[in-house]
This record gives sequence, C-alpha cells and structure tokens, in this order.
Amino acid sequence: MRSHQDVISQQLQSEIKADDSIKVDVIDEVDFVAYYEQNTGRLVVDPEQAKVEFGEVMASRLKLSPDGLKVLWPQPADDPNDPQNWTDFRKTVHLIIITMSGVVPDFDGGIGIASIFGLAQTYDTTSGVINDLTSNWGIFLLGWGGIFWVMLVRRYGRLPVLFWSQLFALAFLVGATLAPNLATFAGMRCLSGFFGTCPQVTGLYVVTDIFPFHLQARKLNIWTSGFVISPFLSPFVFGFLVARASWRWAYAIGSIYNAIVLLLIAFFMEETMYDRHLASKPLQISTGLRYRFETLIGVTGYKMAKYRPRWPEVLMASLDVAWRPQFFFVVLFEALVFGFSIGVNTTNVVFMGSPPPVGFGFSQYAVAGAYATPIVAVLLGEFIGRYVNEFIMDLHIRKNGGFFEAESRLWTCYLAMPLYICGFLMLGAGIQNLNKAALIIGWGIAFVAITLNTVAVYAYCNDCFPRRAGEVSALLNFARSVGGFAVAYFQVPWATKSGALTVFGVETALVIGMFFIAVPMTQLKGSYFRARFAL
Repeated sequence: MRSHQDVISQQLQSEIKADDSIKVDVIDEVDFVAYYEQNTGRLVVDPEQAKVEFGEVMASRLKLSPDGLKVLWPQPADDPNDPQNWTDFRKTVHLIIITMSGVVPDFDGGIGIASIFGLAQTYDTTSGVINDLTSNWGIFLLGWGGIFWVMLVRRYGRLPVLFWSQLFALAFLVGATLAPNLATFAGMRCLSGFFGTCPQVTGLYVVTDIFPFHLQARKLNIWTSGFVISPFLSPFVFGFLVARASWRWAYAIGSIYNAIVLLLIAFFMEETMYDRHLASKPLQISTGLRYRFETLIGVTGYKMAKYRPRWPEVLMASLDVAWRPQFFFVVLFEALVFGFSIGVNTTNVVFMGSPPPVGFGFSQYAVAGAYATPIVAVLLGEFIGRYVNEFIMDLHIRKNGGFFEAESRLWTCYLAMPLYICGFLMLGAGIQNLNKAALIIGWGIAFVAITLNTVAVYAYCNDCFPRRAGEVSALLNFARSVGGFAVAYFQVPWATKSGALTVFGVETALVIGMFFIAVPMTQLKGSYFRARFAL
C-alpha cells in the first residue's frame, strides 16, 4: 500500500507534466503572419530547419513550394481569394500588366527626347529650354507622384488607384499632344508624369502580393527591367518617326500605348491587396460584374479602408522608413547610381545630335538607332540578374543553416560596380574623343551594371520591410528621379567645358565612394540595424 507521501509526490509530478504540456502548446502556437512581418530580413526557408525553429507540430502546418524544398513566405491562407493561391497563369498575366504599366511614365518622358528638336522648332525656342521645362521637371514630378500615390494605395487598394491614375495620365498626355503653346505643353507633360508614375510604386506591392518570397527577386527582375528600359524605348522607336513626321504623331502613338495599358488594367487586372491580418474577412455583398466594377472604381476599397491603417499612419509611413539606417545608406547609393543614368539618357541625345567638336553630329536616324544599345543592355542585365540573384540566395541559405538574411542580396552590387566603372569611363572617353565604338560599348556596359544593381537594391529593401513594400518603392523612385532631375542641368555644360571623361569620371568616383560607405557597412551591421531599428 502506497504512503500518503507517495500519493502527494505522484500528484505533483502529474501537475508538472500538465504545466509542461500547456507550455508546449503555447510554444507550438506560432502566428506565421506575424512571424513573416516581424522577422524583417531574416526568414527560415529550409523545411528541416523550420522543425527546429517552430517544433515538429507547427512545422508540419507550413505550406511549402511545389518541390518541397522551400517554406512559402508569406504563408498562403486557406482562402481561394488569397492572391498567393492564384494559378501561375493568373499571376503571370498580372506581372505582364504591371510591367507594361511601369513602362508608361518614363516611356512618355522619353518621347520628349526623340521630339526635342521638333518641339523647339514648333514653339520657337531652344532644345535646352525644352529639356528644362518638360523632361527635367517631368522627371522631378515622377518622384513626388510616387510618394503621393502610395498613400492612397495603402488605404484603398492597388486596382482603383492604378486605374484612376492611368486614366488621368492618358488624358494629360492627349492634352500634351494637342497643346497649342509651350506653357500648355509643359503643364500637360508634367502632370502626365505625376499621374503616370503610380505603377512604378504599385508594382512592388503587386509582386509581393502574388508571389512567395523565394520567387520575388526573379519577378522583380522582370518588373524593374520594364521601367529601366522604358526611357530608351521611345527615343529608339520615335526617333525614326520624327525624322519624317511631326512630333505630335509620336505623342499620339504614346497616348495609344497608354490607352492599351488602361484597357488591360480595366478588363484583366484584379485587386491583389489581401488583408491577411484580419482574422475574419468582411462579407462580400456584391458579386459578379457589379463587384468587379465596384472594385475597379474604388467603392470596395473605400468600404475596406476602415480595416486598414489610419491616415496619420499612412501620411507618416514613408518618413518612418526613410530615416532607418538599414535603408537610408543603400538608397542614397542607388540614388547616385540610377540618377546619373537618367542624366545620361537626357543628355546623350544632345551629345549625339550636336555637331563636332561638342558632339558626334549624328542624323536623327543614327540617334534613334543608337538607343538600341541600352535596350539590349537592360535585357542582358535582366538575363544575368535572374540567375545571379537566385544563385546567391540559394548559396546563402545553404551556408546559413537554412535561414535567409536580406543583406545577402547586396552581393550582386559587387558584380555590378566593376562593370559600372568600365562602362561610365568608356562612355566618357567615347564622347570626349568622339569615338563611336567607345560610346556604344561603354553605354551598354553601364546599363548592364545599373540593371543588376537596381534589382539587388529593390530586393534587399523589400526584404527588410515586408509590410512597407509601397513606401520602399516610392522612396526608391523618389531617390532615383530627384537624382536624375538634377544631373541633366549641369552635365552638358560641364562636359563641354571640362570634357566628358572628367564628368563621367567624377560621377563614377562618387558612386564607388558611396558604394564603399553603404554596402559593406550594411552587410556587416544590417542584422543589428534591423533588430535595433525595426518598424
């Protein structure tokens, strides 16, 4: 017969086991939505490591990639309306539309480059005045437009803001096409840029809405290549046109392209914003065509706004991201890299079209043909970047015990910068010595580097702030646009006075200096910055 002491001992052991089981249950319950948003820049990707991180029970609930090798982040909800659960075809359609939309603002701006001499003749002024009033200020407003649109996107959704902004962008571009005087043309052109820039900040949202983490860099590669290549498409295509016809035809065809994009948005694009944080989704009252129409024009977004961040948070969100050191230094570096490239685009047409000794004295046909160079370079950069980024990500995950850390994205910058040095110096030497081969080769190498670097920076910043994809995109858009806006004012006079090699050499030195300040420091201290200055 057991003693009273043995009975008490057995009861105590039972209570301890019960407490332990409660603790295990508490530990096992992991909010994967919160994990993805709060573990900024550091995610467990290997399914085996997930068992160590979350325990066997919770790890068994994780959804994996089709090959079973990677954990999906964010975790798709058990809801067919979650864009993460869409078919590959449906996702691809949205990627194509948002990439075509992202082409719009810089493509429209590039029409002015092809038409610069025709505009100057029509409005009885100089090409410099046209550049300052239209191209430069249009670029400047692209940056501010992105900051404005991202606020509306967070409150009312991706689709309605994208639709209305592109509708007004089209209207203003038609106004520029028909403008009777320079003041009207400049106003219409600048407003078209302000409204048209919305896809360049919405695109990052859409990519992260519909694709899991491990595919985002590959898809960002496609989307960013669209807006990187867009400033060169219009000078290439319309340069041949304006040599024979009025510049108004170029703007009319640009308006037709905008209209095609608007129709694609209206008929084929869906709302990708999924309020993952809501435990229970509001009932969908309207259905079918009515629901589609209400979502497109913003009625659904207006109804859902009460469940989303309030205006004070939305208004301050971009500033809340901009000052954080894991973001600030890398974006300042990208502002120089991309800003100088915009300056090259707006000033190369002057160098190529001006007679010697300032420029090459190219015909309009030759100038148009030369713009094939950066187009091919961006496509080559997209092809290289697709495989380089995935190789670096997979290698880092293997070497880091199944975990991914955002700073690994920046290794691509080490490949881009030597190419940037070679390209810019060769471009400067080609212009200064009027060497056509050096001009073409240098221009091409430079834009391979810029494409690689831009994708790496976008992917890194997005990984650091998964809840702030729109603000990240808007701030990067602002940085590169403001940087490019400034360069066009001083590059041609400076190159004429001191030589293009001096100009491009100084710009290269600034970029490389900022690279050595920003990238190694961010890689070394990034995990500390993310933990110390997390949102």
